[in-house]
Amino acid sequence: MRHFLNLLSMDRSLIEQLHAGARQFKAEQAAGRRSLSMAGQVLGLVFEKPSLRTRVSFQAAMAQMGGSSVYLSGHDAGLGTRETTADFARVMTQYVDAVVLRTFAHATVEEFARHARCPVINGLSDDSHPCQALADLFTIREHFGDVQERHLVFVGDGNNMARSLAVGCAHLGMRFTLVAPSGYRFEPDFLHRMAQRFPRDRLPRMARLDEAIPEADVVYTDVWTSMGQELEREDRLQAFAPYQLNARACQGLRKEAIIMHCLPAHRGEEITDEVIDGPNSVVFIQAGNRLHVQKALLAWLLQEPSSRA
Repeated sequence: MRHFLNLLSMDRSLIEQLHAGARQFKAEQAAGRRSLSMAGQVLGLVFEKPSLRTRVSFQAAMAQMGGSSVYLSGHDAGLGTRETTADFARVMTQYVDAVVLRTFAHATVEEFARHARCPVINGLSDDSHPCQALADLFTIREHFGDVQERHLVFVGDGNNMARSLAVGCAHLGMRFTLVAPSGYRFEPDFLHRMAQRFPRDRLPRMARLDEAIPEADVVYTDVWTSMGQELEREDRLQAFAPYQLNARACQGLRKEAIIMHCLPAHRGEEITDEVIDGPNSVVFIQAGNRLHVQKALLAWLLQEPSSRA
């Protein structure tokens, strides 16, 4: 049985397959066609953290393909409180055909998948955000075509989003640079896992903002304070203030380079209005592509015979 928990355990051929599926779904929607290939199937969404894009794109994807969905908040689910994660997984996955789990701890995703009787999708954990990264890479390929040796510069915290993008870039032969203050860079454990999975020339590098921006094909940023880090907010605002994507920081940006953000954006903090709404921004195209990539992911998990093996 297949699961989609992180990009590190995937390979380039799967990313190619999912992106090809997303292109097809996007073209069909543009032509006013919809396949009802998910008729009769039910997607369960269990979200300890709130969401706009992940929740709505998965629910819309299932609905547009003829299926349905059931949503449970963290309070409704009570994972690890009202009952164990293992017991919840054993029961929940008998009712639905796949589960999207959005949680605080990646260990919860892994434990849930171990006891699940249907495919499990990591809709976000503290370790990674593979669905978002998959859609982001699709957007980059849609914009540039060939992405070999294209350079993505991530400005901000070396968090789950940055880790997933670093892995995705390595799979596709892209270069990845993290621009972050000391104390917010990649942990040694992640760099060790990357070194084991990829050749050394694909490992992420660190750089200063002023030297990285002129080299970038893609400049990507994220909020400085994620859900669950609220008590760190003031320290983070101070540490990241010099890393804001504003007009001055982007002066050296190449004309063909693109700006990306996984949203929600804290406008005036990590990015200013003139940048996120500027001519280089593909932020809202990026958000829209979540729908098409989710469809491709669901089709891979639920429509191929081996997904139920």
